[in-house]
Amino acid sequence: MTNRLRDATSPYLLQHADNPVAWFEWGDEAFAAAQESDRPVLVSVGYSACHWCHVMAHESFEDPATAALMNDLFVNVKVDREERPDVDALTMDATVTMTGQGGWPTTVFLTPDGRPFYAGTYFPPEPRHGLPGFQELLRGVAAAWVERRDDLEAQAVRLVGELGQSARIEPSTEDLDRHLLDAAEDGIARVFEPAFGGFGGAPKFPPASTIEFLLRRPSARAAEMVTRTLDGMTAGGMYDVVGGGFHRYSVDARWLVPHFEKMLYDNALLASAYLHAWVATGEDRYRAVAEGTVEYMLRELLLPDGGIASAQDADTDGVEGTTYTWTPAELQALDIDPAVLEAFEHGRSIIRGTLTANERRRLLTARAERPQPFRDEKVITSWNGLALAAIAEAGRRLARPDWVNAATGIAAFCAETLTASDGKLIRSWRDGRTSGTAFLDDYANLAHGLLELHLATGDATSLHEAHRLASDAVVLFADEINGGFFLAPVGHDPYLRTRTKDIHDDPSPSGNSMLASVLIRLGRLWGDTALEQRGVDAIRLVVPTFSQAPRAVSWALCALDLHLAPPRELALIAHPQSELARVALAPFAPNTVTAFGPNEDIPLLVGKTAIDGAPTAYLCERFVCRAPVTDPAALG
Repeated sequence: MTNRLRDATSPYLLQHADNPVAWFEWGDEAFAAAQESDRPVLVSVGYSACHWCHVMAHESFEDPATAALMNDLFVNVKVDREERPDVDALTMDATVTMTGQGGWPTTVFLTPDGRPFYAGTYFPPEPRHGLPGFQELLRGVAAAWVERRDDLEAQAVRLVGELGQSARIEPSTEDLDRHLLDAAEDGIARVFEPAFGGFGGAPKFPPASTIEFLLRRPSARAAEMVTRTLDGMTAGGMYDVVGGGFHRYSVDARWLVPHFEKMLYDNALLASAYLHAWVATGEDRYRAVAEGTVEYMLRELLLPDGGIASAQDADTDGVEGTTYTWTPAELQALDIDPAVLEAFEHGRSIIRGTLTANERRRLLTARAERPQPFRDEKVITSWNGLALAAIAEAGRRLARPDWVNAATGIAAFCAETLTASDGKLIRSWRDGRTSGTAFLDDYANLAHGLLELHLATGDATSLHEAHRLASDAVVLFADEINGGFFLAPVGHDPYLRTRTKDIHDDPSPSGNSMLASVLIRLGRLWGDTALEQRGVDAIRLVVPTFSQAPRAVSWALCALDLHLAPPRELALIAHPQSELARVALAPFAPNTVTAFGPNEDIPLLVGKTAIDGAPTAYLCERFVCRAPVTDPAALG
């Protein structure tokens, strides 16, 4: 049997191209083979930086005996969850529904026509920790398919009926007012962990969207949750104090021992969160972390073509964390006090604490000479949109024209390489080849990034493109019955038995929450109340969650805060580098929408001119504007 992954665009699939398993990619060929042979489909979902995905691959998929069993009993499909979030949504929904928990790798068995009937995550080669051995599982599922097929197909029908609950949520009719924001803050405070910051116990994940919401809150309690969490995360371990950037999560409550993979979306979101914390508090330590994180993304993830790679692996040469850990002797050889080390495993340690700039340079130089973790060079439109927003805003606020230029390059890459001839976005690119259609988060996040790029450059093209993408997203993804937006466009894949909605803002903003905030901003710039209402309708889908589990919908809370804020539009007839523009955009004012002109094509800017040729600002509320201002000191 033939492994069909050699021509895949996904680095994760290519990692499995030499397996003895006869892998298919998800699609017509796999399901035709299943229907012709009347065998179930085994779908394995993971991603390139996933540690346990690698473990299961080494234990089972590289084992000839296990592979022979898989090939004999099933049609086997390997899926990159980052390239196909729609398939991931289906399989993860099935796994959580059947087992009560999820994770990757996800292992799901489907009928030949695509209905899941059994699901799990990682399975060891031999029985342990209450899990069956993988070969035992394979034989058991295959036997049940032969002996109890009617039962399994009935179970598949029931399971499909339970899936896609997010797509059936009806919008709340509750009044949208500020008590919802107050209740959400109360809920977040109940799970706040004051000793080291963060929310809940170990493992701890970086709560970027929650930080963004709390930064918008006026209370001392919110400020304390922000500062303790940001300080806790950057003490070392979770944050790479040597090279900048954040690892995926901490396995302990102290943010010390990380799961060492580095994801683009985490670093983009955290760069923005620390930048905003610096602007809001004036504390330079947050600026330093934002700078270090942007520098990490541009040094380690920026590709020559202009896009940004997706991730760096947790493992180096099959061992987790070896690139990032040290021994006392290694530090002494670099004339650095080993007191900054805290024990990890295998005689190696994690650096935690304060380093001088010179120490960081010496350590980074020494570390660069080591074997490096695998880099997933797949460029995902959605994640590049988040990075575009972070790098453009950081470049603007920190007076780094080189960063603004890098952001402009990211936007150009998305426009030239990740946009099809019909104007529709493409999900991803790698090594000169693109994958399939884009999803809701691709449109929402790229539009968000383009709005920030407009503020950094004043180029109207970015603003118009953001408006086009958001308008296209409404056409492609809108649910005209219950409001909000589906993850994939209608008719996208005949083998997906349910349509899903992405509504949870963890680990990154959901497509619904991000598009809601983008639509509200654009609606105010264009004076388009219908566009703004589309965003509000998406917020209504998660209103009950604001009090029940607010951290899960933190970006939706930011969108609600924007919706409830008094409308404030800023028209700047000026260059972004003018003193007037710099002063006007200096505060942390996430609920102000801004456009640079002159430009008669943008409704907010119609009739707005420079007074006596000087940079001019117009502060407006629903297009009713105060007298124009040319003196930066008069802004307020």
